[in-house]
Amino acid sequence: MSLGADKQPLGRRFMAYLQSHFRHLFASLGELWRLPLTSLLTMAVLGISLSLPTVLAVLVKNSAQVQQHWTDPTEISLFLDAGLSEQRLASLQSQLRGMEEVGQVEYLSADDSLADFKAMSQFGEALQYLDDNPLPPVLRVLPSLQYREVERLQRLKQKLSELNGVEMARLDLEWLLQLKALMASLSKMAWGVAALLIGAVVLVTANTIRMAITQRQDEIRVMKLVGATNGFIRRPFLYAGIWYGLSASVIAWTCVSAVLIWFDGALAEFVSSYQSNFRLEGLSLSELGTMIGTSVLLCWLGAWLSVQRHLTAIEPQ
Repeated sequence: MSLGADKQPLGRRFMAYLQSHFRHLFASLGELWRLPLTSLLTMAVLGISLSLPTVLAVLVKNSAQVQQHWTDPTEISLFLDAGLSEQRLASLQSQLRGMEEVGQVEYLSADDSLADFKAMSQFGEALQYLDDNPLPPVLRVLPSLQYREVERLQRLKQKLSELNGVEMARLDLEWLLQLKALMASLSKMAWGVAALLIGAVVLVTANTIRMAITQRQDEIRVMKLVGATNGFIRRPFLYAGIWYGLSASVIAWTCVSAVLIWFDGALAEFVSSYQSNFRLEGLSLSELGTMIGTSVLLCWLGAWLSVQRHLTAIEPQ
């Protein structure tokens, strides 16, 4: 029989090989369909396990964009002495414009500061009951392009705060430093969580395939009795692992999208206070492809490990 098969043209044998794979591909999907509750629970566990490190990775990616987004428009606000003379104010502005670290300087009088505060805060009506304007005049300093890195901005802020007539200097980047430290910790945590959950995906898939092999061990013995090879018997279980990987990636993508939509709504109010229209970005096409490929590979690996371990232990009696 094998000699006759060897005499067949190479193209026909290749087509028969492909047909066998397609048959097992869809037969394995039918096996999952026959146990819908068990299959769905396994897929849900795998999908949720993949979604958590993916959400963390997407948040880390967005944090990098946030830092880049806020680095360019960074300005330093210099709150001036309320009794500063006109001559000293002019001298201070001239001094600032002569510094190479400074790109632009904008002056806001105390009345201008009060008008801005009323427009940007919820306490505008309360200020009308005050006898005097409590806000000082302000100089807004926009650093030169080459001085907009975090470390240089901090040194420039310290330098400007020591100028005569400046009561206090404020750098809006300070909160971003805290965000940067938080995101660095989050990135490390993402890698740790990803390592743990990758192991969980492999183990869950391996255990699911082990139970499937156990349920079909009599059928497997019969197949071996009639001459079926281990490769032939192994094939549907490996395809089942691929189906688990595909379905888990779809569930993970759905979970990640839902979480990002929820985060984006919560973040919108916060970033609006900084006059920004920043929105969270989800997975790009390449990142989605990477997630799907990783999910399929991990589930296939779990299925392969389980098949290698348990299939050889089943022999005809």
